[in-house]
Amino acid sequence: MTVTYSSKVANATFFGFHRLLLKWKGSIYKLLYREFLVFATLYTAISVLYRFFLTGSQKRFFEKLAIYCDKYAEQIPVTFVLGFYVTLVVNRWWNQFVNLPWPDRLMFLISSCVQGRDEYGRLLRRTLMRYVNLTSLLIFRSVSTAVYKRFPTMDHVV
Repeated sequence: MTVTYSSKVANATFFGFHRLLLKWKGSIYKLLYREFLVFATLYTAISVLYRFFLTGSQKRFFEKLAIYCDKYAEQIPVTFVLGFYVTLVVNRWWNQFVNLPWPDRLMFLISSCVQGRDEYGRLLRRTLMRYVNLTSLLIFRSVSTAVYKRFPTMDHVV
């Protein structure tokens, strides 16, 4: 993701960091605030119910239920699940990086396969590389919003 407020990132102070987090377009806070609000509301409701409305025997039953649930929650290996998730995310990112078109590799292949020191060979290599750059641009335009903003129409591409 392209950061359009990089000057504010570089000049962020310790006390002004919270404003920077709210500007972050890919913020984890903006992604999870609904779930957090539901969790905090339910936790507060259960806590108020336990502290103020339950009798002594009901509190003991609730504590036994909590211990029972905790015993079975330990059977799920959280570190394994977290490691599996991190592996999936990193592999996905790495596959995206590996599948990016690199014009350099194709340029080396074209320069080794298209022979000729004359004008025709030079023009053919240059034309092929222009086509490679055009296809890279069209791919990046469909993936990146920053590239699409730089080249919004075909006239801008030309």
